Amino acid sequence: MTDPRVAKLADLLVNYSLELKPGEIVRLDGGTVAAPFVRELYREALRAGANPRTRIEVEGIDVIAVGEASDEQLTFISEIDRFEIEKVDAIVTIWGDRNTRALSQADPKRVSKKIASRRTLTNRLWERIDQGQAKWVGTRFPTDAHAQDAEMSLTEYEDFVYGACHVRADEDPVAHWRGVSVQLNERARELNTFTELRIVGPDTDLRINVAGRDWLAADGKLNMPDGEIFTSPVETETEGEIRFSFPAIFQGRGVEDVRLRFEGGRVVHAEAGNGNAFLQSLLDMDAGARILGEASFGLNYEIDRFTRDILFDEKIGGTMHFALGSSFKKLGGRNESGLHWDMICDLRADGEVYADGELVWKAGHFLREPSVVAPEPVTAS
Repeated sequence: MTDPRVAKLADLLVNYSLELKPGEIVRLDGGTVAAPFVRELYREALRAGANPRTRIEVEGIDVIAVGEASDEQLTFISEIDRFEIEKVDAIVTIWGDRNTRALSQADPKRVSKKIASRRTLTNRLWERIDQGQAKWVGTRFPTDAHAQDAEMSLTEYEDFVYGACHVRADEDPVAHWRGVSVQLNERARELNTFTELRIVGPDTDLRINVAGRDWLAADGKLNMPDGEIFTSPVETETEGEIRFSFPAIFQGRGVEDVRLRFEGGRVVHAEAGNGNAFLQSLLDMDAGARILGEASFGLNYEIDRFTRDILFDEKIGGTMHFALGSSFKKLGGRNESGLHWDMICDLRADGEVYADGELVWKAGHFLREPSVVAPEPVTAS
């Protein structure tokens, strides 16, 4: 019997996150392990009058491709995929794995090459999303592998995931996320008025310029769960040093104790306590990989633990995260890269953020409620 929370989450994605309309084509992407959730999404999409189709990946395909494909095969992009990106109205990405570390021993340069080759499809999808021509949302289906990474039993992990999404039996998830949307958009309006942020913490003193860049309130339209506010900093203005105390996870592979130094907007020095070779290979992916594409405040205080899953970890209340690589054109970003790698800076115990010289955030919290009336922030839909 399917967990009733799975059906409730499917309803939330179809009718709140995507707001599917009759006749729209929605693609459901996931692995075989997520089949129970795919079925419920398919059912809800039909009820909404949409036309769902599934794209199910068999686990282990990526391992075979990285290990055995020629360079030409590894980077091949099918015209079928290009056509589909132009035609679908919505995509649901379901993250769920039986083995989260299947690529841990793979050649990092070949992993980077495969990722970079797919970026053209991702960029085109985001262009269509920004133009209001397509919609996308990503979410997690709980598995034993992810529960192990989070150091929980599967039952505990399911409670954590569905609790963070607010789809428990006694909850109204749509009402919850609408309320979150109001709060986050108020904060985004205030952030739109600032020019420079200075982030100070353990081994961290970083300045980013956000002049002319919009802030996006992430309120459950693009991720579920959600709870962050983010922008793309000015590409040439990042200066200083930052240390990421949480492991930086990419494609299931962790790099620990990452330290970066920026000059003129670019990473000029990088080191890691563990996984340094992988770090360097990703930084060398292309010309844009050493530039910040995103800066974000994590504001979901119901997510209070590190799980090795960026969907949750980037939203931990009281943290900030910064992504190396591609930026968001909708927010004013101009950086292009095959990389987009989120790294989390824990500011909950000893962190400060200054906005145009004023202390606005301390020990993981904004010091006051938003008090600025400003133009509407960019919305996710």
